[in-house]
Amino acid sequence: MAEPTRTPEDKLSPPAAPAAPEETLPWLEELPPRKIVAELDRYIVGQEVAKKAVAIAVRNRWRRSQAPEDIRDEILPNNIIMIGPTGVGKTEIARRLARLAGAPFLKVEASKFTEVGYVGRDVESMVRELVDVAINMVRTEREDDVYPQAEARAEERLLDLLLPATPTPPTAATPHPAQGAGTGEQGAGARPLFVVSSKGDVTPAASEADVEAQERRRRTREKLRQQLKEGKLEEREVEIEVQQQGFPGLEMMQPPQGMEGTDVNFTELLQEMLPKKKKRRTVHLHEARRILIDEELKKLVDMDDVVNESLDRVENHGVIFIDEIDKIAGERGTVGPDVSREGVQRDLLPIVEGSTVQTRYGFVRTDHILFIAAGAFHATKPSDLIPELQGRFPIRVELQPLTEADFVRIMTEPENALTKQYAALCAAEGATLEFTHDGIKEIARIAAKANERMENIGARRLHTVMTTLLEDVLFDLPELAEKRIKFDADKVRARLGKIVDDEDLRRYIL
Repeated sequence: MAEPTRTPEDKLSPPAAPAAPEETLPWLEELPPRKIVAELDRYIVGQEVAKKAVAIAVRNRWRRSQAPEDIRDEILPNNIIMIGPTGVGKTEIARRLARLAGAPFLKVEASKFTEVGYVGRDVESMVRELVDVAINMVRTEREDDVYPQAEARAEERLLDLLLPATPTPPTAATPHPAQGAGTGEQGAGARPLFVVSSKGDVTPAASEADVEAQERRRRTREKLRQQLKEGKLEEREVEIEVQQQGFPGLEMMQPPQGMEGTDVNFTELLQEMLPKKKKRRTVHLHEARRILIDEELKKLVDMDDVVNESLDRVENHGVIFIDEIDKIAGERGTVGPDVSREGVQRDLLPIVEGSTVQTRYGFVRTDHILFIAAGAFHATKPSDLIPELQGRFPIRVELQPLTEADFVRIMTEPENALTKQYAALCAAEGATLEFTHDGIKEIARIAAKANERMENIGARRLHTVMTTLLEDVLFDLPELAEKRIKFDADKVRARLGKIVDDEDLRRYIL
């Protein structure tokens, strides 16, 4: 389930201080564009133009939902192409949108698709995958809502396993007494007593021994319940009945003619049609609890409702991020592999333009799915795409290469900065890792210099520099006597200076 967009202070604040309503909205597209940009700023440095374009496009999803019905279907999303070298934040913007948005989100690589008729993935598979993402998202939300109820039901079933019900002896049929025999008190004592309720229900009257046994059983059950809650029975073994997961040999079966090119899982369809087989397993109680909770969740969640909600979210709120779109661009009119690239573009065109795709859960219209494409366009340019596809991505955003000053900000400002990540890794060993400001500037300078002299891989160069810098420290950390590690500019130069100055070492290490 996608988490509501909120700041870390809201998570750590005491219960007495409720968060402001505007900071607990569950849907990213319900936030104003300025706040969407602010959420992205927490993790991504710079690239304000790209963030602004994405924020407007996401917010327009909510604006469209508020429009009158007669024009709502006419408002189409403004798809975006993000252009920029590798490592400047294109994919990171997509990843953060996926985590922040409460809507179905899918990231695909354009280079993985092939033209119809070639062996490989067809472009319609991205829509089917998006539906699967939505199904999992909505089902998780529904399961979170009913989880306490499922947990309570599973607990009752566990108690039934720990304290099986005593079989009640069958009531022997009382023969009719012979004519004139067994009258009076003798006949009345031989017949069982029954209790008739006000509704007319007839139940056998319980004897005092039965009442005492039921009370004793109830007390034992409550003691077991208390031990369950205290975790004293977790390693006890119980025998439960579970459904067999699969049937051997089904994976080898081929789909029938006409289903070869679809993403419908033929094995799953067969398993749904075949009768469910059950088997008994002896497992520990904590494992039995997990299995029983899963079974109860399946009973409590209405999958028809999940499917309907998921398809609606895909059609009206879905976002597909197509990365490496420059890999399917090439000069038109050539022969060879470029023919297949152009074929992928032509297959992609109806999906982006708006068509109906068949999935295992039903038909999905792609008219209002937001498509965000990204590519470095080193060897090609956006105009090398076929004109029809260019027209379906009307908004083009150019991301700027990262500078040395940007590297300093990347290592200090974001909540997931590399310096903070490595400090957390060292803290697991009981050590403290610190970087001085001049030490961070020196790391940024070395990364920028490496990008200038070799291939510019953007912020990813910081990972190689940091890994090389901390390699010995992380290796010796468990045995280090001094648990406070501090890096300043001199220490960084001492560890990396030789590598930076040696062209051969720099080429292979950084």
